[in-house]
Amino acid sequence: MKQLTQKIFISEEQAGQKKSSAPAALHAYLLDSMSVSNDRRRPAVIICPGGGYGHLSDREGEPVAMQFLSMGYHAFVLSYSLAPDRFPYPQMELAAAVALVRSRASEWLIDPDKIIVAGFSAGGHLACSLGAFWNQEFLYGPLHLSAEEVRPNGLILGYPVVSSGPFCHPGSFINLLGQKADDEMTRRLVSLEHQVGAHTPKTFIWHTSTDQAVPVKNSYLLADALTEHGVNVEMHIYPIGCHGLSLATREVSGADGRYVEPRCQSWVSLVHTWMKNL
Repeated sequence: MKQLTQKIFISEEQAGQKKSSAPAALHAYLLDSMSVSNDRRRPAVIICPGGGYGHLSDREGEPVAMQFLSMGYHAFVLSYSLAPDRFPYPQMELAAAVALVRSRASEWLIDPDKIIVAGFSAGGHLACSLGAFWNQEFLYGPLHLSAEEVRPNGLILGYPVVSSGPFCHPGSFINLLGQKADDEMTRRLVSLEHQVGAHTPKTFIWHTSTDQAVPVKNSYLLADALTEHGVNVEMHIYPIGCHGLSLATREVSGADGRYVEPRCQSWVSLVHTWMKNL
């Protein structure tokens, strides 16, 4: 395995607002070529950890990347901009990350038609944002990229923040929008059940019924909207499990075992099958 980090610079002019934090960083975990197939191109997964747009959850970054590596995929973890940086900084950074990975496909032996974005909680909102906005000029135009360059080929969403309506996770939208969090039109723009369409790529969703932080209704609203637009959706709702499970294994849990939930661990094998059929 080869590791490297690429900085992603989004200027204040491109984002239309002041930049408060350091540039985003894309951490790459690339599988080594095998002598029997040294030109094999593999799918790539770009992972967006959660954290309410206020911090990044380490539990939803590298451990998840290692899991995808073990299944034969190249993996990337995006350290994106957080509050006080606001929308659309993170969304533009993810778009640029997809374009970067696609541009290096030959060098990194990546299938440019199988670049998947995955996200957990607020990172799920970020991943789904790209699925909703990749063909919008406000996102790709200032980056001097085309819509096709930033287009993801699939979405993997774990207990995602989706709606800014009655079932929202308030902190995520306060961090993402700042003073505009009370503006009705802006909130609707980032309420993704209203923004996805037929252009949104195939989507895999998982959530738990007992999630107290991000209500499972977020995933139902998204799945309904995608289905209405004819988008291929696979969704798994587990009966028990707290928010932030990540892999739901001992590896990503503290000493108290809070995030160990054997019944939810199957999402990994299910998404592996889903990816094989993209």
